[in-house]
Amino acid sequence: MNKGIIVILSFFFVLPVFAKITIGTVDMRKVITTVAEGKNIKSKLEVFFEGKQKLLKAEEKKIKKLQEEYKKQSLVMSEKAKQQKQTKLQELMIKIQQQSMSYQKEMQSLEEKYKRPLLVKVNSVIEAISKKQGVDMTFEISATPVLYAKNKKDLTASVIKAYDKKHPFKKKK
Repeated sequence: MNKGIIVILSFFFVLPVFAKITIGTVDMRKVITTVAEGKNIKSKLEVFFEGKQKLLKAEEKKIKKLQEEYKKQSLVMSEKAKQQKQTKLQELMIKIQQQSMSYQKEMQSLEEKYKRPLLVKVNSVIEAISKKQGVDMTFEISATPVLYAKNKKDLTASVIKAYDKKHPFKKKK
């Protein structure tokens, strides 16, 4: 019984402290895609992705051509020749699936490699902006959405502006 009373009393003493807390929110996705350095990373990744897509499409065309040839020739082929062609087609299809998965892993690795330093810099800017604007806690809205807070500030625009000012990006030639 005494513990229950203590918990309730402590809640009433602590509650006023929570009422004065200001919550900050940041849309990291928007920050990363809006800052100049983030836009450059996105374009690098797109170039990489498009190059790999072209390679995969070329392989797919080869497979389709072989499939068409197989359909045309299958009526006059021996069973052994049919089996060999089918096996070759299956091997090529497996190869293209493996290449696609390899490209996806490579893309994820490259994205992580490019974004990790950006995120470190963004986090330091978020911390500075949060302190400057008197925010007690800052949340990334897609990971931890704040549905309601009496004192809430969206810091996204301030973070983008401060980041581009602190880390101006110049394209390398």
